[in-house]
Amino acid sequence: MADAVSAPPGVNQNQSSAARVYDYLLGGKDNYEIDRQVAREIARVMPDVEETARVNRHLLTRICRFLAYHAGIRQYIDCGSGMPTSENVHQIVQRGDPTAKVVYVDYDPVVASHGRALLDENEFTEYIQADFFDPPSILDHPTVQRHLDWDEPIAVLFLLALHHQTGDREVPAKVTKEFIDRLPSGSYVAISHLLDPHDGSEDDETVQGIIDSIHNGSMKDVSSRSRAEIKELFHDLELIPSGPNKPAEIVPVVEWWPDGPLLGEPTVAQRIVAIGVAKKP
Repeated sequence: MADAVSAPPGVNQNQSSAARVYDYLLGGKDNYEIDRQVAREIARVMPDVEETARVNRHLLTRICRFLAYHAGIRQYIDCGSGMPTSENVHQIVQRGDPTAKVVYVDYDPVVASHGRALLDENEFTEYIQADFFDPPSILDHPTVQRHLDWDEPIAVLFLLALHHQTGDREVPAKVTKEFIDRLPSGSYVAISHLLDPHDGSEDDETVQGIIDSIHNGSMKDVSSRSRAEIKELFHDLELIPSGPNKPAEIVPVVEWWPDGPLLGEPTVAQRIVAIGVAKKP
């Protein structure tokens, strides 16, 4: 994306976007210099930040395969979806069922406009501009109401999304509760979140460095949470076990149903983001 003065309406090129920073870390081109600057600042604290983005992308693939092929879910809302880069939700779930319905949600007008253009010919996929911290802007959106069948299960994804929050730490839990209360029985919720080790370890220092770097930059603040705090975001939903003969709990992303055996010790990038997936009775 050229850093031109003719930015789309509503876009402040002096304000970075989490979606566009993520796009840059994944090797995309739909970002501005301010987004690349934020990525470089984070990389000074955590040199393997690009690996964190790739790890989360691999996680999304595993979660979508589980939901589509094992749980039989045919409807999805991806909150804070970012750019629809390769191997996104609709590509994965529609391989299993070409009629599976997906709604992507992002507050960034650049992302939403670009997403709608890329997905214009996919009748089962929609892209809306809305803020998941304002649940009714999604749940009551005409496109969402029309596109999805609210009598059938829906999977809602909050992957590396809810931690982009400032102010009242209770807000993310209020957001997830509003979604959970509206979801039909049999629905699923997936949440990945920056993990707070709170133990003085290397991981703890890295997480705090990332938080400070973002706080002092041009992007919205980011927060971390302990495993117990992340679990609270599910409001007593039934967590899915994290692997064969594994307990149902919040785990680092690399430990949630990996594609194969872990041949070495997890890296910092693989340890500082945690994941949970849960089902509504």
